[in-house]
Amino acid sequence: MNVALITVGDELLAGDTTDTNATWLAAMLNERGATVNRILSLPDDREIITERVSAYSEQFDAVIVTGGIGGTPDDMTMEAVTDAFDRALAPTELTLSDVTDTIAAFAERRPSLDIDIDAEAEAAIPEGSRPLLNNRGLTPGCVLENVYVLPGIPEELEAMFEQVADEFSGERRSQFLYTTEPEANIVETLEETMERFDVTVGCYPDRDAGHNRLKLVGTEQDELEKAADWLLATIDASETPVSRDW
Repeated sequence: MNVALITVGDELLAGDTTDTNATWLAAMLNERGATVNRILSLPDDREIITERVSAYSEQFDAVIVTGGIGGTPDDMTMEAVTDAFDRALAPTELTLSDVTDTIAAFAERRPSLDIDIDAEAEAAIPEGSRPLLNNRGLTPGCVLENVYVLPGIPEELEAMFEQVADEFSGERRSQFLYTTEPEANIVETLEETMERFDVTVGCYPDRDAGHNRLKLVGTEQDELEKAADWLLATIDASETPVSRDW
């Protein structure tokens, strides 16, 4: 399963906010065997979001879009996704009821605040899409064909992703090894590993920990294990983190 991730927000491109959502989603998807082929951050620009959602929807098995949903002027992701599929934007009975209940509960907890929220606007999703209720916030997400629209607030994103996590799967498997061998000394060995076995190998130096982390990726568990065993017998490597001062 090949997936593209789109994170939306001017604040991401300005460096005002760290894009932890893409990192978290990529880890969750890889754990499930899916392959993340693209991670793209976009500004709060309706036309640009529409163009990328439309293109990625055709290129990949699934697209996850996070951020830019809600009632503020810069929140235009839902409108852009609606444009990408030539749909109308409207609340459903389920989303409107949920948003109304959430507003009422908040008003009860904070009676001193004068809350003025357009419930219908907050509850609006593309017509024909599957609503995803926001158990940690206000604005719902949705699934339209192969596009998943989720909130940008990490707590809300993670809770909503749990509702659809089982829809992402694949055959991709990975295994980690650790070595204190300098990266330059093991280049040929890593290349030979990929020639001998149906795997790819990435080498990621971690100078603070004092080791290189080797990531083996493949679709067959048996092939992964053979490659790992061969590497363990060929270079000074371990299945658990090791350290040495460089």
